[in-house]
Amino acid sequence: MNLKVVFFILFSIFFSWSSLGQTKKQLEKKRKQLQKEIRETQSLLFKSKKEAEALLSELDDLNKIIGVRTRLIRTINEEAEKLSDEITSNETEINQLENDLSILKKDYAAMIVKSYKNKNKQSRLMFLLSSESFSQAYNRMQYLKQYTNYRKQQGEKIKISANKLIVLTDSLRIKEGEKRLLLGIYSKQKDSVGREKTSQVRLVGKVKAKEKKYITQIKNIQAEERKIDKKIERLIAEAIRKSKKGNTNTSKKSSSSFNLTPEAKKLESNFIANKGILPWPTKRGVVVRRFGTQPHPTLAGITIKSSGIHIATEKNTKARAVFNGKVLSIVKLSGGKKLVLIQHGNYISGYQNLDHVSVKVGENITTKQEIGTIHTDPTTGKTILIFILNKNNKFQNPEPWIGKMA
Repeated sequence: MNLKVVFFILFSIFFSWSSLGQTKKQLEKKRKQLQKEIRETQSLLFKSKKEAEALLSELDDLNKIIGVRTRLIRTINEEAEKLSDEITSNETEINQLENDLSILKKDYAAMIVKSYKNKNKQSRLMFLLSSESFSQAYNRMQYLKQYTNYRKQQGEKIKISANKLIVLTDSLRIKEGEKRLLLGIYSKQKDSVGREKTSQVRLVGKVKAKEKKYITQIKNIQAEERKIDKKIERLIAEAIRKSKKGNTNTSKKSSSSFNLTPEAKKLESNFIANKGILPWPTKRGVVVRRFGTQPHPTLAGITIKSSGIHIATEKNTKARAVFNGKVLSIVKLSGGKKLVLIQHGNYISGYQNLDHVSVKVGENITTKQEIGTIHTDPTTGKTILIFILNKNNKFQNPEPWIGKMA
């Protein structure tokens, strides 16, 4: 069979699959990302130490993984529906092809029988010689040629249809296998969610018994976080003021921005150009609290505010710079923990909750350079980095700036 014909069949079939399956591919990618997030959450959160005082933290972890599993189950459902549609479409096309092929084979068989009865050269020659005129003889010759070509075309159609049928049938088996695999993943995730929700109910009951105590703790932590935010704002404001010292052309409009050198302006431009692809401030991690004002993940009616994102990672992990810059300040916090601020023009990245710092104020930093060791909470066993981003002394959401965790 002509290789070009086979290629055309395969190309047309796979092109139709890709045009129909673009959304399915997106769902497959999303499913894999969610499966990875579950693995990371289990590894970075559920292996941590649990004590009586860590009930709220344990419930937060459980709520998070239930939320991720629920999104995964929903994604699997959507992906399975897309596969079902493709399977139905394949089955319909296979049935139609089988019917068409059956008709083609019957017609071709009848044609072969007729051709066999008239195959001897003498009968074909008599057919031409019995013509009443040259014109009729010419027309009869053309008819014989067309008839021969038609036979070849019909044979070729049968081959093409048979090959297309084989490809479609193979595709159907693959899709049915994919669907069985999806249903297996779906079943396991449903079982896991069922067990986790049972644990959730148990933990909610325990947390409710100490709800007032936890609310007080949350308010105290939030108050401490606001103090740190104010301290950061004062440090940045002072650094901005120093950068403008002796500059008489400073306008009120630029009072919240640094007076930058040409090199610092270029650095800021490069920082902005890398928005969305900056590396994570940790090699591994999962976001356990997002930026901005949000409801508490466990306690109803309680609102919390975050000036950065909280990233859970492995014990003894080093925080690393997300871009080239200069260490603006190293701040000592309560409990001996530290905060490092790195300047990238008018942008400041912050790395909070460090035990040991390996950089100095004024030091030039390169992308992914280690800054210090992230603190591990002795009660919850969690290792959390608070990553902040500030521009013109206003806190920004860091998530759109860093790329997807590889």
